[in-house]
Amino acid sequence: MPIASHAFSLPSVPKCNHEGKKERANMTLTFDRYKDRLQMLSKGKGWITGNLYMYQGFWHQSMRRISIETVMALQETFKAHPKDIYLVTLPKSGTTWLKALMFAIVNRNRYKNNSLSTHPLLISNPHDCLPFIETEIYRNTPTYVHENEPRLFATHIPYNSLPQSILESGCRLIYLCRNPKDVLVSMFHFANKLRDKSGGTMMAFEEAFESFSKGVMPLGPYWDHVKGYHEVSLEDPRKVLFVTYEDMKMDTVNHVKRLAKFVGYPFTEKEEVEGVVQEIIRLCSFENLSEVNKHGNLRDGIPNNVFFRKGEVGDWANHLTDEMSQNLDRITKEKFHGLDISFNQG
Repeated sequence: MPIASHAFSLPSVPKCNHEGKKERANMTLTFDRYKDRLQMLSKGKGWITGNLYMYQGFWHQSMRRISIETVMALQETFKAHPKDIYLVTLPKSGTTWLKALMFAIVNRNRYKNNSLSTHPLLISNPHDCLPFIETEIYRNTPTYVHENEPRLFATHIPYNSLPQSILESGCRLIYLCRNPKDVLVSMFHFANKLRDKSGGTMMAFEEAFESFSKGVMPLGPYWDHVKGYHEVSLEDPRKVLFVTYEDMKMDTVNHVKRLAKFVGYPFTEKEEVEGVVQEIIRLCSFENLSEVNKHGNLRDGIPNNVFFRKGEVGDWANHLTDEMSQNLDRITKEKFHGLDISFNQG
């Protein structure tokens, strides 16, 4: 399928105080609109923010760009298109890598004649190139109001909390799942980096382990989030493609081709012979992206480099005791009983 030059509109990051002020004002209005509803919800201890709130079976942060308020607002206002593509993950499950890969796949003809140094992924964070629908809602002119197709977005929202229009539109969703042990470790480091920036007390790993094991983490419980999308992928594999981070790392070439085919942008024989798949993989490699994002910040002063720690499979072995590992194995075995979900360790 040929790729139109307008296949995806690159979102513009607010570069001036005026644009940033508009977004912050929209955030304040959104938070204020739903503050009374939050008072009726169960609360748990937060990882980055003070509290998490239980909504429709999942824990959410409040008063942040990706928050319970944005989920509520999207449920009321977001309109999906049938040709939309949504990348879905739990936080710290390979989101940044998947965003980069899918942006590069869908836009490969748009940028192939450009100087390599001007490719968006070599000058911008993948989170700036491919937005979350949760953060776009604050913009005065969100990229999702454009009629260009396909619209390519990411989200952390659990399946049963997605806007009804997404559930009914017939659009395609890619779900990337990662070993819960590595998700725990990555989330622990990520949360502490952001808590440190805000002056909060650092979280002990034992505390993170206990909370994670009970399902209390942003967008958790982990197991329920994964199961929601896995079940739909079995019911309608044309709607949801379910892949694991571990399989992606082990056989990146074939999985990149699989992703491209699922969203309607398969590689041609000529492209494969010319090494286009390998070029995309190199462009989106951890080494390359982490080098590009050594400096600078995303919105709200979040450092670009906070999204690039190791990107390895099995780093949990450097953090979990044998008892912790066995406990998470037991919980995962119980929660995923009867499901064909496994995490290849390479």
